[in-house]
Amino acid sequence: MANRDILAIGTSAGGFNALRVLASGFSPDFPETVLIVIHLPAGIESNLDALLTQAGPLPASFARHGEAMERGRVYIAPPACHLLVDGDRLGLGHGPRENYARPAIDPLFRSAAVCCGHRTIGVVLTGTMSDGAAGLQALKAGGGLTVVQDPSDAAFAEMPAAALRLAKPDHVADLRAMPELLAQLVRRPAGPPVQTPERLKREVDIARNGHSSMSTMDRIGRRSVMSCPDCSGVLWEIDEADVVRYRCHVGHAYTAEFLSLSLDDNLRRALGSALRALDERIALARKLHQQATDSGHRLLAASWARKLREEEEAKILRDSVRRTDEIASRYARGTPPDDLSAERRKQAG
Repeated sequence: MANRDILAIGTSAGGFNALRVLASGFSPDFPETVLIVIHLPAGIESNLDALLTQAGPLPASFARHGEAMERGRVYIAPPACHLLVDGDRLGLGHGPRENYARPAIDPLFRSAAVCCGHRTIGVVLTGTMSDGAAGLQALKAGGGLTVVQDPSDAAFAEMPAAALRLAKPDHVADLRAMPELLAQLVRRPAGPPVQTPERLKREVDIARNGHSSMSTMDRIGRRSVMSCPDCSGVLWEIDEADVVRYRCHVGHAYTAEFLSLSLDDNLRRALGSALRALDERIALARKLHQQATDSGHRLLAASWARKLREEEEAKILRDSVRRTDEIASRYARGTPPDDLSAERRKQAG
């Protein structure tokens, strides 16, 4: 019986060091194809392939579209492309960003679930936010084994914590112990093939070629009252057990956590625009009040003086902008929502 021969790994913040540690623990005869997605922005030159080749015994390279997968090799998603499993070959998808990332982790896990979940081991390492949780859950439902780095061991705990909470993985391990665990798991026989939902196949197609439509989305989820932060189109809500996701008909996709952060950004921009307009109005009122006073137009001066009372409203708006900026900066540093709530309660009293 065949063993599990595909190892799919997703990581984000702190991932370079984590991947080097993991690569150094692989044995020279590691019998799997290793696929890696780390959030790499477009337009940058990365030497991650060279770093991982130097760190361990397995050669690493950035994946090429249509390339045949080989055991004992490491393939990395190149910047601006989703990495997908397509039978025994690799695919590079140019579909829309998911969770503000391309490459994103969820498309890799979903494609493995559709193609060969019963032969796959999925791993989520250090990172912020929740990319990977929904895909890991789909992979597990498709017969894959799932592993998550212990959040207390991760440089950034939020992503493994989300995967632990939402995907309920088969194994949780420290980074140093993970190579030995994976060496044991790869020698387990592959499970029986599992039929995956049709909607997963449609989502993999969206990641591959970007083709979507309203009718396609009606087959994947149900229309919500939310709008897409990227294109302002309608978002469809997709329920997967404990994971709630959103996708528009253009293809942009978000977990609920990413959508919340996007709405915070929209709110911050709206508050900033309102504050700028109010400050300009107050500055103009101050100038016209002074002109009316100098000209002896008392009634007109009194009218402009009343508008100057809006300075208090501007102060309230300025405080709101400051608070939303603080929340956004804490998110950027990887502080989960529960910690933010606790800190606000502490500051309040």
